[in-house]
Amino acid sequence: MAAAVVAAPEVLRECGCKGVRTCLMCERQRGGDPPWQHSPQKTHRFIYYSDTGWAVGAEESDFEGWAFPFPGVTLLEDFVTREEETEMVQLMDREPWKLSQSGRRKQDYGPKVNFRKQKLKTAGFHGLPSFSREVVRRMGLYPILEDFRPVEQCNLDYCPERGSAIDPHLDDTWLWGERLVSLNLLSPTVLSMSREAPGSLLLCLAPSGFPEALVEGVMAPSRSVLCQEVEVAIPLPRRALLVLTGAARHQWQHAIHRRHIEARRVCVTFRELSADFCPGGKQQELGQELLQISLSFQGRPM
Repeated sequence: MAAAVVAAPEVLRECGCKGVRTCLMCERQRGGDPPWQHSPQKTHRFIYYSDTGWAVGAEESDFEGWAFPFPGVTLLEDFVTREEETEMVQLMDREPWKLSQSGRRKQDYGPKVNFRKQKLKTAGFHGLPSFSREVVRRMGLYPILEDFRPVEQCNLDYCPERGSAIDPHLDDTWLWGERLVSLNLLSPTVLSMSREAPGSLLLCLAPSGFPEALVEGVMAPSRSVLCQEVEVAIPLPRRALLVLTGAARHQWQHAIHRRHIEARRVCVTFRELSADFCPGGKQQELGQELLQISLSFQGRPM
């Protein structure tokens, strides 16, 4: 009995899952019939093409050759070099990683936030890490990010041995602003976009030569598909920077499926303040305080 009591905490420390969230480790520990349910795969899969901004029906699917515009996604490939990638991850690994849901580990650089009560605390927050200073400077060289000032950074570590994943979700809009920015490190993966709203998507029959042919003009819709049955796969190359805005930020949920983690992956996500915390907003003074702390680049993981 005593041995069993002592051993239990060691097992629990391997996993940070709570509630309905699970990873490979806790699923193996529980055994038997699983009390959880993984999100079912959507019926129809489309592939996003960054050079056109369109989502195209996957090969050998019911909608192969059909497409619809998918706005709000910007992909900047090779945003950092291999040497910069290696250095960033090495610096992250010098700091402690905390266990998180669904087989992930995390490092948070930002205020402590209670989104349900819409309250936050700045105590213990000393800014983004020093190695992010150059990344933030480089973001400002691109028109879509020239005024982007991150107030929070979250590093997430994904590993196939843990069955790492993140369920479909929309990021908060009370504190976080219009643009979500993520840097994909160590391995390529797929960001899966889904939408639970009722209604249908109007499709165009892609002419031969797609995706180039659709750039010149939009053809009349010829077919439709239910939104709730569609998943759009956005391929994320290694060292690419992803920016989500507009519909991709507010209407389409984003997720990383377990099957798309084939090697260690580190995601660095930066978030900006919402309008309420910017000049002219109800909480502009608090917003200014948060930005001053964040952009001092003196932070340690919270």
